[in-house]
Amino acid sequence: MTASRTLLGALLLGTGFLGGVACPLLGEPQSVPPTASRSRPIAGRPPLTAEELSVTGLFQRVSPSVVYITSLAVRRDFFRLNVMEIPRGTGSGFVWDEHGHIVTNFHVVQGGDAFQVTLADQTTWSATAVGGAPEKDLAVLRISSPPDNLRPITIGSSADLMVGQTVLAIGNPFGFDQTLTTGIISALGREIESMSGVPITDVIQTDAAINPGNSGGPLLDSAGRLIGVNTAIVSPSGGYAGIGFAIPVDTVNWVVPDLIAYGAIQRPTIGVQLASDSINQRLGLAGVLVMDVIPGTGAEAAGLRPTVRDRSGQVRLGDVIVAVDGQPVRSQSELRLRLEQRREGDQVEVTVERDGRQRTLKVRLGSPS
Repeated sequence: MTASRTLLGALLLGTGFLGGVACPLLGEPQSVPPTASRSRPIAGRPPLTAEELSVTGLFQRVSPSVVYITSLAVRRDFFRLNVMEIPRGTGSGFVWDEHGHIVTNFHVVQGGDAFQVTLADQTTWSATAVGGAPEKDLAVLRISSPPDNLRPITIGSSADLMVGQTVLAIGNPFGFDQTLTTGIISALGREIESMSGVPITDVIQTDAAINPGNSGGPLLDSAGRLIGVNTAIVSPSGGYAGIGFAIPVDTVNWVVPDLIAYGAIQRPTIGVQLASDSINQRLGLAGVLVMDVIPGTGAEAAGLRPTVRDRSGQVRLGDVIVAVDGQPVRSQSELRLRLEQRREGDQVEVTVERDGRQRTLKVRLGSPS
């Protein structure tokens, strides 16, 4: 009987192996259904929405105009006395014209001894500084790339912008090149302080993500036109916090030609020397005090009065400029703002306080100082 049971078990065990079924008693895994290891089927994707097609098409059109800028500092090795170029900072910029001019923020290139510009095709070019305007946080570099490699950006207008309209930013945040973010214009007419202390007016506020490295890159409208240059963020941590600022393109469009032609902004002059803002404040003046009138200028022809000392030794204050063309003037920087888009030979109405009364004089502007 025992021999019969042993024989039967051996036969069943053999049948199991021959049939391809693992024996649980031997601790082998059960066979897995063949369908369980297959990939899931891929669902067909519907066409991109009109909005998606618009954004992707815009990026393909405009991104070749955006560049990556590296600012280099020249240092001498202490032991070998070899001169080395050390990366100092990075930022963004864009191609302005076929002559190789690149526009960026002044603070991106400030303090740099040499510069490199990497185009969208990943070619890198040495760049020279052409001009800078710290009071507008704008600068121009130039590279010697062949014109065929350059894609100048399309220029728009900032005069007709509206809060709520869609904007896009392309740049190199944290060194990641060709990065696109989208948002809206969240406010207009903001004022921020430039690196020189002169306010930048009519600044665009946006919630499009702008991070370190985006500085100098373009802010675009939904048509892909340049409407601003990304320049600053408001953030306790230094990263994106929902509020960014861009210099309006209407400012860029008159500053950049001056930087290319002269290396600096060319402002005409009234023809006066002014007291410092601290003196104006100590005297409790509502504008800027004229200390001297330069002979042969429009100010002299218009009859502006300087500050003088009379025969008894007492100081007689001159005219106090309180407005230009009806726009208030409370400091030297505001006076510069009122003149910045004027040209030599233009005539402006200068409102002054004299002997407790206001009067308006017509002054012809002279050559830039």
